[in-house]
Parts: sequence; structure tokens; C-alpha cells
Amino acid sequence: MVNSPFQQVTIGLVNPKTPVNVGGIMRAAGCYNVDNVCYTGKRYELAAKSGDAQYDVDTKDAAKRIPLVGVESLLDSVPDGATIICVDLVVGATPLPLFIHPDNAFYIFGPEDGTIPQQLIDAADDVVYVPTVGCMNLAASVNVLLYDRLAKTSQLKADDELIKQSRDNNNRTKVKHWLK
Repeated sequence: MVNSPFQQVTIGLVNPKTPVNVGGIMRAAGCYNVDNVCYTGKRYELAAKSGDAQYDVDTKDAAKRIPLVGVESLLDSVPDGATIICVDLVVGATPLPLFIHPDNAFYIFGPEDGTIPQQLIDAADDVVYVPTVGCMNLAASVNVLLYDRLAKTSQLKADDELIKQSRDNNNRTKVKHWLK
């Protein structure tokens, strides 16, 4: 899937807590062609500086290609023409399987240990949730949302060349019974 000028995907994070989750989000951003990731708060920056919780989760170095920017306000950071979609376990939200993704989306996710502030929920064009039993990890939630967007797109690129470009260097496996 390649974003066209009419498709832009931005991820907004409300005060994320851990470098592990932000690293996982950046890796997902690279896998699903996200254009930008922005975050509020200081917890991520403090944790990233401490070095105690650093893990190299973004092994594909998406953070070198995709901007990761700290901002004061997510609402002030909404790209022009973007639809604001909050993703959280919020009463009255739409289940993700029933949601139709807009071309130009600004997805907002809450922190690992909290929720999206009411002000952002009220400003959203849509609020969706992943219908799980219990809550998912922040990076897992971003992955599921982005996969759902990909699965529902009409611009899906899916072939052996994509597999070869995407897989790890140590993977040269083939499905032999399909090769004739």
C-alpha cells in the first residue's frame, strides 16, 4: 500500500510512557506507510533518555524515515484536511470492524496507563475501539488499527515481490507445494 497525495496517515499519541511502545509504533508506522507520528507530554522523552527501558524495537529504522515529533497540542497538529479519529475503549465508540477509514486520517491513541482526554474525544470526527476482552498494549493497538486500514483498502499491493522486500534477511522460505 502506498499513500497517494490524497491519502495521508498521521498517528497522534497522548503522553506515551515507554520507548518500547513508541519504538513498536514507529516500526508499525514503517510497515503501514504512516506519514508522521507526533506525541504530547514528557514521559516518553524522559524514559528514552534514562536508557533503562531502551530496547531496539524499531529494527527497520522507520524513525529515520518517518518524523517522530513532540508537540504541545495534538489538536494544533492535525494535518490540513485530516479526519480526526480517536482510538480507545470509550463508551459509544464504533467497533473497528464496522469502521470505514477516511483517506486522510489523524489517528489519536491514549497513553498506556490512561485514556484520551475528553477534549480530544469531543473534537474527533469518529471514535473507534478494537472489540477485545481487556485492553491491548499501545503499540499492539496501533498495529491492529493500521492493519485494519490496510485490509480494507482497495490499493492493496500483495504479491511475492512484496514478501521478498518485506521479510527479514534470514528468511528465504518458499511454499514448495505451490511451486510447479
